[in-house]
Amino acid sequence: MNLEKILAISGKPGLYVLQVQTRTGFVAESLADGKKITVNLKSNVSLLSEISIYTYEGEKPLSEIMQKIADKENKGQAISHKEDNATLIAYFKEILPEYDDERVYPSDIKKVLNWYNILQVKGLVVDEVVTTAAEEVAAIADETPVAEIK
Repeated sequence: MNLEKILAISGKPGLYVLQVQTRTGFVAESLADGKKITVNLKSNVSLLSEISIYTYEGEKPLSEIMQKIADKENKGQAISHKEDNATLIAYFKEILPEYDDERVYPSDIKKVLNWYNILQVKGLVVDEVVTTAAEEVAAIADETPVAEIK
């Protein structure tokens, strides 16, 4: 799942797509209604690709969490972020059993599920094709003819 240009802006509901950078900030388009807004550089903005969830082993990128939710729900909607805290915590434990429950609060779980559902409605929940450097080298090696040594 590519979260590179998806933004969460503090004080603004929903998610936004980064459109263009300006001298004083940038222009973002709301995923909810398609309206474009200008955001100055002093605003508190988070790229979803830079967000991680604490686990007992370290941190997991949000994209991995979203992919686990997508796999569990067969790319469908997750439970509502408006469920009670006990339901949200139980659901999140199914998705990520090793999450650090002392550092990840129910409000964080609500955000993750709300963001996932917003992205799912917009059709942005897709399989991520990950190509490793080794696979690329192997593909190039298969295409390159090997000269015979005489």
